[in-house]
Amino acid sequence: MTVAIPVSAQENPFLKAYDTPYQVPPFDKIRHEHFKPAFLEGMRIQKGETKAIANSAAAPTFENTVVAMENSGELLSRVSTVFFNLSSAHTSKEIQALAQEMAPILARHSDDIYLNEKLFGRVKTLWEKRKSLKLTAEQARLLELSYKAFVRSGANLPSADKEKLRALNGELSVLSVKFGNNILTETNAYELVVENREDLAGLPDNLVEAAANTAKARGKEGKWVFTLQNASIMPFLQYSPKRDLRYKIWNAYQLRANNDNEADNKANAIRLSNLRNERARLLGYANHAAFVLEQSMAKTPEKVYELLNQLWAPALSNAKIEAADIQKLMASEGIPGDVKPHDWRYYTEKIRKQRFELDEQELKPYFALDKVREGIFTVTRKLYGLQFEQLTDVPKYQEEVTVWKVTEADGSEVGLLYMDMHPRASKRGGAWMTSYRPQTRKDGRRVPPVIAIVCNFTPPTADAPALLTFDEVTTFFHEFGHALHGLLSNVNYRSMAGTAVARDFVELPSQIMENWAADPEVLKMYAKHYKTGEVIPDELIRKLDQSATFDQGFATTEYLAASLLDLDYHTRRTDISLDANTFEKQSMEKIGLISAIIPRYRTTYFQHVFAGGYSAGYYSYIWSGVLDTDAYSVFKNSDLFSPEKAASFRKNILEKGNTEEPMELYKRFRGSEPSITPLLKKRGLLPKS
Repeated sequence: MTVAIPVSAQENPFLKAYDTPYQVPPFDKIRHEHFKPAFLEGMRIQKGETKAIANSAAAPTFENTVVAMENSGELLSRVSTVFFNLSSAHTSKEIQALAQEMAPILARHSDDIYLNEKLFGRVKTLWEKRKSLKLTAEQARLLELSYKAFVRSGANLPSADKEKLRALNGELSVLSVKFGNNILTETNAYELVVENREDLAGLPDNLVEAAANTAKARGKEGKWVFTLQNASIMPFLQYSPKRDLRYKIWNAYQLRANNDNEADNKANAIRLSNLRNERARLLGYANHAAFVLEQSMAKTPEKVYELLNQLWAPALSNAKIEAADIQKLMASEGIPGDVKPHDWRYYTEKIRKQRFELDEQELKPYFALDKVREGIFTVTRKLYGLQFEQLTDVPKYQEEVTVWKVTEADGSEVGLLYMDMHPRASKRGGAWMTSYRPQTRKDGRRVPPVIAIVCNFTPPTADAPALLTFDEVTTFFHEFGHALHGLLSNVNYRSMAGTAVARDFVELPSQIMENWAADPEVLKMYAKHYKTGEVIPDELIRKLDQSATFDQGFATTEYLAASLLDLDYHTRRTDISLDANTFEKQSMEKIGLISAIIPRYRTTYFQHVFAGGYSAGYYSYIWSGVLDTDAYSVFKNSDLFSPEKAASFRKNILEKGNTEEPMELYKRFRGSEPSITPLLKKRGLLPKS
């Protein structure tokens, strides 16, 4: 039983209404010691709220049961949102420790709600007579999701199995937090220290300067430090001719949380997989993938395997051709042996230059972060009429973060957007969108959402602003697409708002935005040289377009390998008895992955799957890829900024959240189910004629 700790509303900013502009979290007043009391108080209040619903003498109605549950736990939601966002974007030892402490307590609190027989009884009564309730389509959807949430949380289980489920949920919650913390620890622990200037040959000046700045910050002035942050390691692998140094940093990268130390994740991954599959079987499913995919567009693991296998053969075939090209170039330089993973990016860059006369360093001066951001704003304004105004009087959780007010063309408020762009030790790797306040309606009025996008882009230097790679540019457009999904949400209930949709549908709004990033018409809007203001030349655009499918065999193969690895872990009908490295090796041998490529994420640092909500769902990016390329063809084949098509995409996709089945929403926009052909064409995977 949770005991509330006495707290003062005057001292704890969570325990009173936010007295801030736009009612955003008062980050300047929040201290780590505020979180635990607010968590405990939030759980205490929600426990009382749900107890009152369950024990009500009134007959269950949609309002007094489903809506009442939807509106419960406001304080808990408020503190959880801030805490877990900071645990990813700006963590500390105190936050990490509290996350592990609170994980089983929060899991137990959730179980107390969804395993409450009286509460479930009221929801079940409404579900069984749903046809006579005269609900709107959105209300009916909320009832359906509420009922299924109880069932999928074990409400129909006998008492003994409910206790087993509680134990499983508690252990899973702790392991997931621990897994993510271990990755951050291992990522921050490693540094490649370069002492001799000649070992920097071939590296871009901005990367060398960034490495010198990192060294200075770490007390190693006069040296150069490269880290496992993508903005550091990836260009190093791409440009350093020092094969031994490339191997050192690549090996550290691919062995994160796999070093037989306190931060090792091998046992955690196996345990998480086994516990998830055990929980699924307890709930009546064949395995965890079957449990997860029931609520996806794909519906079954078999459908996912079918799509991935359909793409695997052409992707691997292309990757083998790419590997052969690298092998020839290495041989011409007198380097014996097979192509190794730490060779791929270096020699691919050389081949790109030879084949297309394209050097990525030629592109970067045209992709200053602020210009790319202006380009995204322009695209968004032309599509949806949105306006962006930077705010300077709003609390922020870190000084580099910027905050933007988003409004409609007529000035009415849409929401707020936080943008956090560069790596730091307190931030996990990758890029993501999140929410500090989901959109909802209160007393008939739309409550604007507070959304954030968090990235790890190349930082600025003393001599230049943040200059992005084209991959970072597309990532920025991608995350902004997620942000639009959150910002433009227009539903009644917060649990169905914005990105709270099927995992293999959520990537559609993000991935479709990537298409505008590379379009020649759009490039001319934002790709301007940071020194001269010169618009990107047509010749560079032509080269970029010609190289669009270059190295897609590698990119698609490494991604599919990780997706298949994820599924292999989560389609087991019995426990895994192998260690993680052996299991992964066998999984990759089964599909014939070549030795020159490793999965995009190896087991021990597969954050998406073991600590990020994508378990049995990493395939979602390629599933949504089918949707986004098909959907973008609607614009490309008519008008890139078609007001009619943009209004339809906004109305049927971006505003709808989880209020309807995603395929129905897609068909309403597109007029038909998607075709896989545009995706194959985009990636250069169509059979050669």
